[in-house]
Amino acid sequence: MTILHTLGVLAAAISLAACAGTGMNKSMVYSQAGLPDAVMVPAGHRVALETVGAGDITYECRAKANAPGQHEWVFVGPDAKLMDRSGKQIGKYFGPPATWESMDGSKLTGAQVAVAPNGNGNIPYQLVKANPAMGNGAMQGVSYIQRVATRGGTAPAMACGASSMGQKQVVQYQADYIFYRPM
Repeated sequence: MTILHTLGVLAAAISLAACAGTGMNKSMVYSQAGLPDAVMVPAGHRVALETVGAGDITYECRAKANAPGQHEWVFVGPDAKLMDRSGKQIGKYFGPPATWESMDGSKLTGAQVAVAPNGNGNIPYQLVKANPAMGNGAMQGVSYIQRVATRGGTAPAMACGASSMGQKQVVQYQADYIFYRPM
């Protein structure tokens, strides 16, 4: 065993012991480190809720705007379950309009502030400014929603042309939705 390996093992053990002593291993605080600046939540906000959204996104083949004779897959809307980090369903995400709803009945919509790419085949990262929540509960007071850790969800690869106008395709996706409140 090299000295570097030994030091690495020792550092990991000390880190785990420190986390165990403070209870931090049960609930790590979400970090925006490594995200593109465009989708970072402004200072003065704290994480209120972390969820994992998993479900479907529907696309429809339509005529391309301002491009006569051309067609494209257009985003129609999501339909996903929102789960907590243990996998228990705590809400749903659907649209249009994009709506996040807690099992307690509180819900909100929002306006997209920014997006940033997250690799081929994945829908982009996204930052949304939340509108005031409807109903009392988990969504009350949420100021921003951040979509991160995206997997899948991009428009279908199949051709979209005049013969397929109006056809819909559903693709699966998963993403983390992080909800923030002002401090």
